[in-house]
Amino acid sequence: MPNTYTPPFTMTDEITNLVIEIAELTGAMTVSEQLSNNPKLRRENRIKSIHSSLAIEQNSLTVDQVSDIIDGKRVLGPPQDIKEAKNAYEAYEAMAELNPYSIDDLLKAHKIMMEGLTKDAGTFRSKNVGVYAGDQLIHAGTPANYVPELMGQLFEWLKTSKLHPLVKSCIFHYEFEFIHPFSDGNGRTGRLWHTLILAKWQEFYLWIPIETMIHERQQDYYKMLNASNTAGESTVFVQFMLESIRDLLLELSQNNHASIEKTLDEKLIDLLKINGKRSAAELSTEVGLSARTVQRALRKLMESGQIEHIGSNRGGYYVVKQK
Repeated sequence: MPNTYTPPFTMTDEITNLVIEIAELTGAMTVSEQLSNNPKLRRENRIKSIHSSLAIEQNSLTVDQVSDIIDGKRVLGPPQDIKEAKNAYEAYEAMAELNPYSIDDLLKAHKIMMEGLTKDAGTFRSKNVGVYAGDQLIHAGTPANYVPELMGQLFEWLKTSKLHPLVKSCIFHYEFEFIHPFSDGNGRTGRLWHTLILAKWQEFYLWIPIETMIHERQQDYYKMLNASNTAGESTVFVQFMLESIRDLLLELSQNNHASIEKTLDEKLIDLLKINGKRSAAELSTEVGLSARTVQRALRKLMESGQIEHIGSNRGGYYVVKQK
């Protein structure tokens, strides 16, 4: 079987700039280790990923219900929706052990995701399928007899291509959905594999809820898939996905920064309550952050009336303001 397929795609200045921007955001978030040091945040993001990916497929469960299912609690809801959530959780939990370049692992992931939901879980489809919007056919999947060969070529390209992983993951996502290799579960499996490819590049993508951004932009997601179908190449879909990832990282970075600032405020108040009075330099040493960061937090606490500064700018100190 020849493995020389190269997915049609055009690198643009917009895509190049997005890759640079996302790489910078990724580097900053990786250095800060905000996710690796926060199991609660990782769990919340995992739940968001599962809920959003299933919601795109018309699963009716809420985020709280998905959380309860993961915690082993009893949930009242359609049995199939509950089964989908349980399966998705197992599939996402298995991601760290999966090889994004292995077709066998893809089939394993699909089997976990679709066990008890479709008879051919874990195998490529044997019949032709179409994607419908109501009664209207919007995409006819690749004829079933070509699926194994095309998937083999796609995985060989994924493994050998020199494109940046950010770009490769988006191209793979599009090509996977275009081929539509399974009788059911293509959307949720394709989104999981997109995340897995990114996690091979930077592990913390295991905990980034890209699916949530897709869910929020669901109409545009399908619009860009169809636009790429019409264009005969994945370029517009790749740009859309990179913009979505960029926007998600910006949002997460801002939220995490706000959380860190809040925690720092609390630490500073606690130190001043315990130790009575401290200079900015002393507080900076005790919390292990730069003087500029601490001074910025102290200024906010003064503006909110929680602390006050006594003495000169150079030789003064801070105390908790008496009420």
